[in-house]
Amino acid sequence: MKKGQWLTPVVTAFDEKGNLDYQANKNIYDFLIDGGIDGIVVMGSTGEFFSMTIEQKKELIQFAVEYINKRVKVFIGTGGMSIDETIELSNYAHDMGADAVMVISPYYFPLSRESIELFYDKIAKGTRADIYIYNFPERTGYDITPEITLSLVRKHKNIVGYKDTVTEMGHTRALINLVCKEFPEFEVYSGFDENFAHNVLSGGVGAIGGLSNFAPEVCSEWVKAFNERDFEKVSKMQKRINEMMTIYDIGTPFIPIVKKAMKLRGIKMEDHSLPPFIQANEEQTAKIVELMEKLNLEKAKLV
Repeated sequence: MKKGQWLTPVVTAFDEKGNLDYQANKNIYDFLIDGGIDGIVVMGSTGEFFSMTIEQKKELIQFAVEYINKRVKVFIGTGGMSIDETIELSNYAHDMGADAVMVISPYYFPLSRESIELFYDKIAKGTRADIYIYNFPERTGYDITPEITLSLVRKHKNIVGYKDTVTEMGHTRALINLVCKEFPEFEVYSGFDENFAHNVLSGGVGAIGGLSNFAPEVCSEWVKAFNERDFEKVSKMQKRINEMMTIYDIGTPFIPIVKKAMKLRGIKMEDHSLPPFIQANEEQTAKIVELMEKLNLEKAKLV
């Protein structure tokens, strides 16, 4: 088994006018690092990349990489509808010092196998960065299959990993079995927090999960227990994470809910998101408080 890892698809802090809130983002990064997570994914889906301008994205890339300063690994989400913009952002992130980029494929229209491969062929050839494919069929409308992935990895040395945001572990397992058999160093992460242990037991490397935005110490404790082969504690932590997963059901989309939970834990930040996302209402906030009390998540002693 590979060593388990947990990366946080970090939220992006904005002020009420939609500008980047630099101090709040610093507070968030410090909270996650102090909480023991293994890495930070900037501008994943939880980071609202889809609502940001390219200028904002570049500002955040430079700021995040410089501030985190190699304390943990940093991946940058650079995917989108435009191949040229994706290449531009990927090279920018690489030149700024990011460890890798995570690239979701174009969304809205379903794509054929040939179109998916063409997209990643051009990205891989055009960028100097290491690339993690981001598979999120519920948002893109199609699946980047294990067979497509193997074909791409055979062609491009800089495609080094994959984030599989699907509920079916059978899909992730099939991906691991097919690709990692030929490329043992290829890293596969699950996009759903609750699948962490199953992922690593199957030959993956862990999770890129949003719960760690407000409870990094819980997620890192689970990783530690797994890596120390304390499977009694792994089982106990699995049940706690399963309970935490209910936060995703409190509001749609879940991003403002997670931001409210972070603020309630004591992180010095506001819970603004870019329109059309709106802040958690009183009823949702009460449910967040109830869940946090049930989970014994105390107010953070920092930031």
